[in-house]
Amino acid sequence: MDSLLIRRSNDNLKQAGVGQRVRFVYGDLFDADLSEATVVTMFLLPRLTERLIPKFRRELRPGTRIVSHKFDMGETWPPEQSQDVDGLMIYLWTVK
Repeated sequence: MDSLLIRRSNDNLKQAGVGQRVRFVYGDLFDADLSEATVVTMFLLPRLTERLIPKFRRELRPGTRIVSHKFDMGETWPPEQSQDVDGLMIYLWTVK
């Protein structure tokens, strides 16, 4: 993790006017409380995304969307949708 990137991200969300709707958290993803999230975005290697499945199912409320750039969560939890965007795959799940 790079705290400078978090500062830049927070500056960008303020400029975009979405500061009340977006929050960046600096810390260990496996320790973070995700229960208030309505959308989770990630760009993680498959070995990490697959390890997060139990946490997502335990902590995220039904209707929460998960969006992943480039990597899906394997056969354990296939995406509802996938789309190639300029040569990069984007995957979408909705917590049931």
